Amino acid sequence: MLLVDAHLDLAMNAVDWDRNLDLQVAEIRQAEGDMTQPGRGNGTTSLPEMRRGEVFLSVVTVISRTARPGLSTGAASQEISCARARGQLAYYRVLESQGKVRIITQAQQIDDLLGAWQRGGGNAPLGFILSMEGADPIVWPEQVHEWYELGLRQISLSHYGVSAYAHGTGTEGGLTDLGPALLREMESAGIALDLTHLADGAFWEALDHFNGPVLASHNNCRALVPNQRQFTDEQITALIERDGIVGAALDAWMLYPGWVRGETSPQVLSLTSVADHIDHVCQLAGSCRHAAIGSDLDGGYGTEQTPHDLDTIADLQKLSGLLANKGYSENDIASIFHGNWLRFFTNVLDEKTTAA
Repeated sequence: MLLVDAHLDLAMNAVDWDRNLDLQVAEIRQAEGDMTQPGRGNGTTSLPEMRRGEVFLSVVTVISRTARPGLSTGAASQEISCARARGQLAYYRVLESQGKVRIITQAQQIDDLLGAWQRGGGNAPLGFILSMEGADPIVWPEQVHEWYELGLRQISLSHYGVSAYAHGTGTEGGLTDLGPALLREMESAGIALDLTHLADGAFWEALDHFNGPVLASHNNCRALVPNQRQFTDEQITALIERDGIVGAALDAWMLYPGWVRGETSPQVLSLTSVADHIDHVCQLAGSCRHAAIGSDLDGGYGTEQTPHDLDTIADLQKLSGLLANKGYSENDIASIFHGNWLRFFTNVLDEKTTAA
């Protein structure tokens, strides 16, 4: 079944980790066989494997945090973060120039891509929607319009720690003084707000200041796995009320209570837990309209930190059977796999075309 994945850090893997994503996953693992860092030799994602798993459209990121004393690691300045993110953007553009991918900036392009894949895929390119994870590469709020012209269509305000614009994962607080200004410029440009990684205070302030489309690209449920990184039922309900969507993520510590990085075995965890988080969102909504997938695979980790029954990104297809076992119909599963994200981004890009 065709699948849309709303969060993949492909350029980070390629540019920062020096991974050749044109290779098969097995070849990448072999090339990293002597590396000892977390995630090395255990990757799950490459362009051929995405094609095999029918991940025909993805939201792909540029990411470069700026360091702040005691709060996060990263670049020494926002200017450096901006330059690094532009380098990651250049990677996607090279792939596009080779015909391997198509960067999607308008709603009609989604229809064209979907049609090509429905006719059998074959030589159809993979579709990429460009996102920024953590807004530090935006050096001043008005620069967001320049990023829009470069193809960016989605932004999250912060990542781990505190960004120039908001408190993020592992911190407590709201927006910074610059946060509301960035949100105004995003709304003016027609860029969607990804609420993922925001601290609780920042989450609610962002919703108050931003009237455009909102989503959570890769976020799970605090009711199932208690942690500040997850969303409470109240937060998920607020997203649902704004017609947003929550993409279920596959990072093990977001799926298994008490998971300890580097210690807990993946054998304790299966893809059933991912289906549980998807189901929880559906139960809160009373329908499957607001649940989807945002895997975050190879987001700084590999199979040592994913469900044991996932070897590569192609195994996301196993979620179809798991959801069917929970009573979801084929139409429901199609909505979760691709329909919800297609509807959301078609509406967003229609609005953005008007805003531009």
